[in-house]
Amino acid sequence: QVQLVESGGGLVQAGGSLRLSCEFVGRPYSSAAMGWFRQAPGKERESVAAISWNGAKTYYADSVKGRFTISRDKTKNTVYLQMDSLKPEDTAVYYCAADSLDLATGNHYDYDYWGQGTQVTVSS
Repeated sequence: QVQLVESGGGLVQAGGSLRLSCEFVGRPYSSAAMGWFRQAPGKERESVAAISWNGAKTYYADSVKGRFTISRDKTKNTVYLQMDSLKPEDTAVYYCAADSLDLATGNHYDYDYWGQGTQVTVSS
């Protein structure tokens, strides 16, 4: 019943921007925090950003702070990740996730539902 539908990945040159979207689809709905994670080839999954249900709490990894912005539109039950000043090291598969406890952390084990991932590639 629950599905996270992602979009917005692609290829961009260093210094460019992308916006990722993830819609939480399911009935009944839950007041969940949502977050973004990424995994590059040969690397462990790492946290990127998270946001609480009401938007009051946000989390950013140090590597993206100041460049990425997470936001959500509860009317659409959608979370966004605006990525600016992209670097080649941002290249990874990006996953969105939902946390039913609304913790909004950077810990992947706090999340209950996961999207299928979308590829982001940043060229030099």
